[in-house]
Amino acid sequence: MGTKTAAILFTACLLLSACTATKPESAATSNQQDSAASDSSNSAKDQSNVSSPKSSSKQAGSDDHNSAGKTNAQNDKTSESNETGAATSATSATTNNKMYHLDKAYNVIPNQQGTEKKVVLLTFDDGPKEAAMINKIIDVLDKHKAKAIFFVNGYRVKEHPELLKLIHDRGQPIGNHSWDHIVLKNKSEPEVKKQIETVQKAVKDITGQAPVFFRPPHGAGGDVGRKVAKENGLLYMTWSVGSLDWTMKKNQPNKTEALLKNVTEQLHPGSNILMHELPWTAEALDSILTRLEQKGYQFVDPQGIEVPAS
Repeated sequence: MGTKTAAILFTACLLLSACTATKPESAATSNQQDSAASDSSNSAKDQSNVSSPKSSSKQAGSDDHNSAGKTNAQNDKTSESNETGAATSATSATTNNKMYHLDKAYNVIPNQQGTEKKVVLLTFDDGPKEAAMINKIIDVLDKHKAKAIFFVNGYRVKEHPELLKLIHDRGQPIGNHSWDHIVLKNKSEPEVKKQIETVQKAVKDITGQAPVFFRPPHGAGGDVGRKVAKENGLLYMTWSVGSLDWTMKKNQPNKTEALLKNVTEQLHPGSNILMHELPWTAEALDSILTRLEQKGYQFVDPQGIEVPAS
């Protein structure tokens, strides 16, 4: 009996040992499965936190709109690409360091919060005319550390290419004001293309740089003018404040006071001020810019304004 009992006890011990040895292995397997399930669940959660291409691109489009300050027309153009997941416009705007854009009324608008709002854009149309007058205008601009767009006509550039080079060499931006200063809005597309593109070529041939700003003569470019300008990488604009210097006569008294009144009565943050290469405007310019500074305005550098991709 003692031997049998010992054998039975020995066998029972062996069975008990085998059972307890298998339990940890089973638990480890279960833990691994739980861990895998947990990893899978976390991975799914991580994936759910990443927006789909469509929703991500919509957010990018929204950010692009907020940071780059696109106009509605530009947003219409980019909305389709934004919905497919392309988010390059904001990056491009940041890279190019464009601080402003023009709204539908051609006012200068900051792209981001914190950018100076109380600015004006200075522009001069219908040149280049005379070296002495150009130098006088630019001397005043330099005095006030200001830049202005000089919108030139092609026929004047052809007559005096040295005057165009003078403007360029003195560091002022040059804009396209068509070849003949005609009303473009009722012209055919081939004629409008000729009016705009011949100026683009002439300016580039003389200065090495094609204009990026376009102002239609008389402020009337029409849909075709806008289309051709855009195709040539030109920012189309008219103005939001007119100096009315073009209505004045040589023998009219007190032209400086009249110009000051015309500008300041319409003045507002972002004003796009239209002036011309005229003797009385050159004479009054220092007073005008001084008055603007006294009112707390700064002069926006046109190079900081968004333009279409060429």
